[in-house]
Amino acid sequence: MAPRLVSTVAAPLDRASADAPQVLYWPGRRVLVQRGDTEVVALDLDGAGAGEATEVRFPAPWPRDFGTVTVSPDRDVAVFAGVHAVRSVEASGATRWEVRHGCWDGSCPVMHTSFAEYADDSGHFYADMGSIAVSADGKLVWAHVRGPLSDDEAADYEELWLVLDAADGRVLGRVDTGTVASGSFHTPHPDPAQMGLSIGEGEEGSPSLWGRWDGQRLTAEQIDIETILLTVNPSGRNLLSVPLDQGSLDLHQVEGGAVLRTLDAQGTVPPHPRSTGGDRLYWDFEAAFADEDAVVAGTAECDKQYGTVRHWLVDVRRMSLRGEITYPFPVSGPARSAGNGTWYTVSEDRTSLHLWQRADED
Repeated sequence: MAPRLVSTVAAPLDRASADAPQVLYWPGRRVLVQRGDTEVVALDLDGAGAGEATEVRFPAPWPRDFGTVTVSPDRDVAVFAGVHAVRSVEASGATRWEVRHGCWDGSCPVMHTSFAEYADDSGHFYADMGSIAVSADGKLVWAHVRGPLSDDEAADYEELWLVLDAADGRVLGRVDTGTVASGSFHTPHPDPAQMGLSIGEGEEGSPSLWGRWDGQRLTAEQIDIETILLTVNPSGRNLLSVPLDQGSLDLHQVEGGAVLRTLDAQGTVPPHPRSTGGDRLYWDFEAAFADEDAVVAGTAECDKQYGTVRHWLVDVRRMSLRGEITYPFPVSGPARSAGNGTWYTVSEDRTSLHLWQRADED
């Protein structure tokens, strides 16, 4: 399958002092986000022609090694998940709101009021971390944090999954995750009231949760204890995951989380052309729905030893391999979801991002 190159966008920040660019997406909206040492840049990928995307820059309240970040669909705020707080920041640098929580350095019992309190402490540099995501309608912030919250009466250090009001940071709902995270990330859903959460616990496993907010109460069900959630199809009915050993792609029903179909990499994906045999084949920790029933999934991680990586079109109706993606030029890394039937790759030198779309028709 030969895809269509939708656009190539230059990374706005110097790779020496910034993370690789990524795409955040919501129904009808895609935003390139890049986190630097002192700022976050957000480019609207849908509001202008290629190379003319408008940008918004947000000052960062702490260095990039101390947490994760997301932006709102309208790019009016960036929301930072740090070691001690979740903070919503406007482009002017003004704090719109902040929710303080227990320190992600597990040995630290202090409820910090600012980053400066631990900026020079080497232990906090290696602290665990949570994550955040903004709902499809931009009205909610989902946050995985360490308890207690600053206004909790008891010092409970359980990890929490929160639903916050994106306008003022009010805690609308909360559940204990029952996890001991080293890190986490969210998997968006087109329904603002639903969200996925994958939590890495190091050698202890990787529980995945599915959350629902009914306007009054947040509930969370466990999908699996050792799996990574990848992406949701456009209708929101199905969810794709990969186990920790990356041996299979698993298609779930979002309602209830049951596994519907599975596709093993070994025995399905052909060996790399440069392989001399004996290699274990496995899927990447990223994938993207090209349409309701087709997924672009890669074997880039196990292919990279040979210099060229491969991506595949998978028919999830039959859970079968349709064929290899034939790009017009070599790509690097996995295929990452960009929503709306698109996916993206990042150049090997991290200076540009390529947005792709399926060009053929069934």
